[in-house]
Amino acid sequence: MHRGILLKRFVKFLYPDVCPVCSDVVADQPGICTMCREKLKYIHNPRCLKCGKQMSDGEKEYCYDCLTHHHSYTKGIAVWGYTDGIKQSIYRFKYQNCRCFADIYAQEIASRYAEHIKRWGAQAILPVPLHSKRLADRGFNQAKLVADALGKRLGIPSDDTVLIRDRSTVPQKELDDKQRFKNLENAFIITENVVRYKKVIILDDIYTTGATMDACAKALHEGGVHEVYSVVLCIGRGF
Repeated sequence: MHRGILLKRFVKFLYPDVCPVCSDVVADQPGICTMCREKLKYIHNPRCLKCGKQMSDGEKEYCYDCLTHHHSYTKGIAVWGYTDGIKQSIYRFKYQNCRCFADIYAQEIASRYAEHIKRWGAQAILPVPLHSKRLADRGFNQAKLVADALGKRLGIPSDDTVLIRDRSTVPQKELDDKQRFKNLENAFIITENVVRYKKVIILDDIYTTGATMDACAKALHEGGVHEVYSVVLCIGRGF
């Protein structure tokens, strides 16, 4: 047997693939295990036609948040509802250096929304940037890892040179809805690289009020981008 294959099998033996939700070893192929897949709340119809939140009333087209607040982005989609299993997974991804989860998340996005995303005709996927201090503390931008992996799967370039987080902000999870929008006012700036794009996708891990997406989209629109779409891993519930 070829030495390269033997080495790969040895590495796999030492570091087996694990489910990013429950951390159990996955024997057949990398990804979310069957048990966790059945427990996670995948977003399905009816969903808000603007932000992509799960809706309980199929007669309504937009969630309460999107009916009462103007969002700067064009349209958004999400893979999961914001529930315990995926919350814990994303926490480990961000704060316990589980970078290998990025490709699994990208696969989940692509398997559900590949054709949907391609119809948007976006020229690039832009990860929501971290402030330089937080990036130095964490060592990586989790949104960039997922954007890179998704871009490779869909054939859309990932570009982290366009948006810059110009000032450090209080973590959004510590604020109420109104404070979240105020917290991110003028937090993002764009570089000259944005002029070559007319349609882009912003990728982030969690969507609650949409404050981050709106702040990014506003900066991009001011730079000449016409359409800004949102792709997130998980999102709060609509009503």
